[in-house]
Amino acid sequence: MYALIDANNFYVSCERAFNRKLSNVPVLVLSNNDGCVISRSQEVKNLGIKMGEPFFKIQSIVEKNNVVVFSSNYELYGDMSHRLHQILREFSPEVEIYSIDEAFIRILPLQNGMNYLQYAKNIKNTISQYLSLPVGIGVGRTKTLSKIANHLAKKSEGICILDSEEKENTALKSTPIEEVWGIGRQYSKFLRKKIINTAWDFIQMPESWILKNMTKVGLKTLQELKGFPRIDLEEVRPKKQGIATTRSFSQKTDDFANVQEAIATHASRCSEKLRRQNSIATYLTVFIHTDPFAEHDSQYYNSKTLALPIPTNSQLEIVKFALKALNLIFEKGFYYKKAGVIVTELMDENSVQGNLFYEFDTTKHSNLMGKLDEINKKYGKDTVKLAIMGQNKKWQLKREYLSPRYTTNWDEIIEVKAE
Repeated sequence: MYALIDANNFYVSCERAFNRKLSNVPVLVLSNNDGCVISRSQEVKNLGIKMGEPFFKIQSIVEKNNVVVFSSNYELYGDMSHRLHQILREFSPEVEIYSIDEAFIRILPLQNGMNYLQYAKNIKNTISQYLSLPVGIGVGRTKTLSKIANHLAKKSEGICILDSEEKENTALKSTPIEEVWGIGRQYSKFLRKKIINTAWDFIQMPESWILKNMTKVGLKTLQELKGFPRIDLEEVRPKKQGIATTRSFSQKTDDFANVQEAIATHASRCSEKLRRQNSIATYLTVFIHTDPFAEHDSQYYNSKTLALPIPTNSQLEIVKFALKALNLIFEKGFYYKKAGVIVTELMDENSVQGNLFYEFDTTKHSNLMGKLDEINKKYGKDTVKLAIMGQNKKWQLKREYLSPRYTTNWDEIIEVKAE
């Protein structure tokens, strides 16, 4: 059996975990630069505010209904996600991190007469006790069935167990075809035209018809819905084949120094992500552009790709060549709104091919980066950094409603006061 554990309204729930006054009041979280709604409490959903709604369009509703607004606190959410996944590993050694707030686990044979409902309740109660996060849990014979169970759990008390053929059939008959994991929008439209409206209708189709019209992926989905596991757990995430760090500026800027700081910072983040997955990059791309929605501004977009002399994950090298690319494309007289760095053609860091015409001490850089990462992990992000990354960072994201980083910054740790 598999279980899918999904934290409800994750970003909002993280904020509520550290502020009990937010319980039962409308709360929403905004995207980068406080642009759009990306997480909503049930109270906000009841007000008719939709996911992805631009904040400026709903400000009157927010003010009228005393909605509490937060900017995205990615450090807090990332750390809470890590803690959530660590708890799940206490219940099973086989865990697939599916997203920041979602994970599959394979349930090992239960001991001491425990049933699946008790098992799921133990997980739910432990997460509630340790993290104060509400979760939904779906259990089924396959990952796809556990997905359906998880969806149904949200409509009940947070747990749905599909441990019999009768329960599976009832669930499949109530699941619209477009809500089946693995069936996209286009296939949903195609199947609806064929009067295949539910997951139950789908499993009545011959395998040969599914294979002909929906390839092997559709066939796997069909077999999973019938209770035959065809999609394995990915306990080790595959390494990324490309890494990008891009951000819109909080305000437009024509200052080269500001853009340079942004590119240096993005390049540094790319190098950190490379080292995290033990990869090195072969190519580096830098892009900058103005605001396409500013009709009265002159528009400009450009990018430059450079081949690194030696594939690397060294912050010093990646920042150096990112700034070189920026100098080749930056033009004065434009107000820039966004910049980014992308590294591609990644390979294992032990596969470095030397270059006779470029002097580079791989071991020296590797040791230096190791110490840099060690210090920053122990004392906090950017404790040690390149001077070119700047201090003031006027280009940084606009986050006017940012909550404290309760779990990752000693200066912002929660305070408990006796009354």
